[in-house]
Amino acid sequence: MKTADDAIRRAIIEDYRVLGEAPEPDLQGLVQLAATLCDVPTAVINLIDDRFQHQIAAIGMEPAVCSRDDSMCAVVFREPGHTVIPDVALDDRFIGNPFVTGEIARVRFYASSPLITPVGVPIGTICVFDETPRELADDESRALALLAHQIVDVLELRRMTRELGESNEQLESFAAQVAHDLRNPLTALTGYIELAAEVPQVAELPAAARALARADSVADRMSGMIARLLDFARVGGIPARRRPVDIAPLVAAAVDDLRTAGELHGARIEVAAGTAVLGDTTLLGVLVQNLVGNAAKFAGAHGTAPRIEVRVEPVTGGVRLTVDDNGPGILPDERDAVFEPLERGSNTDAPGFGIGLATCRRVVDAHGGRIGIEDSPLGGARLWAVFPG
Repeated sequence: MKTADDAIRRAIIEDYRVLGEAPEPDLQGLVQLAATLCDVPTAVINLIDDRFQHQIAAIGMEPAVCSRDDSMCAVVFREPGHTVIPDVALDDRFIGNPFVTGEIARVRFYASSPLITPVGVPIGTICVFDETPRELADDESRALALLAHQIVDVLELRRMTRELGESNEQLESFAAQVAHDLRNPLTALTGYIELAAEVPQVAELPAAARALARADSVADRMSGMIARLLDFARVGGIPARRRPVDIAPLVAAAVDDLRTAGELHGARIEVAAGTAVLGDTTLLGVLVQNLVGNAAKFAGAHGTAPRIEVRVEPVTGGVRLTVDDNGPGILPDERDAVFEPLERGSNTDAPGFGIGLATCRRVVDAHGGRIGIEDSPLGGARLWAVFPG
């Protein structure tokens, strides 16, 4: 059964972008160092998702991919600390394992240290093994732990360097798009004000009033866009304080705000949120406001009475929040793109700026979780977010 930990782990591993690639020289150097320091012929860096063990660097064997069910490291990598087994043939956990029986290898000595990400998620191991039973000295054990930290540092540095470059490109595009989107209503605003100023007689005051009303409407739209841009920017600067948060009151507050603003569109909302989320109340409020607001907006624009279901339920290793609607849904090939700033799905005519879901992803990322989109049993979109426990 797929768990919250599995979903988060798989997404983190995919973010590192090392699967299916030639071993990175830095990682290959670290695995060579592990073999040398521990005086063994074979050392491997494994990343373990919900289905497979991926050997992303190895010495003494060719890196390969195997089923998670066949992996020795998958049995122990979520346990704290080292695993050192002088002779795995005497360990009930591994007696029938293909790496021990000869089907894949004939391992006898096995030792591993988990790879733990900065948000505390175990994603794999650095492991060393030999075909001869032996012990691992204390200094060798400490070296293996240090190398595990170094491997994660290398993966994180690669990811941050890549994301920095992508962020700079996105920032340039983001700024250009914002300038474009604000320039259009600003031009309209100026035009309506000029039109009102050119009305020559008192008899034409109704025309002036209409022009000024339009100007006021355009100004409100600009104000709304700027407010949403500021929300998006602020999320990145707020540290996520972790405490148990009841989602139900946040949904109630969001519904009140949306109703007051005339953005609820008569939606019927069901809430089943008996499980607390470990997170920051302010940021989770922003998340719920955007998810419920988006669901009401898109379902309302679809021409049917909006129906929204909000659920929070425990899953193994964490908590899952889902928001379902009966709107038009989001096309599968657009489900990643709509989390980028100023990106909107093509399957709707609802107004908006394409900032809400980008803000949602920043909130979830700040909690070390993951967010995604699926088809909803209500007929529209299901927005889900998984938070670590």
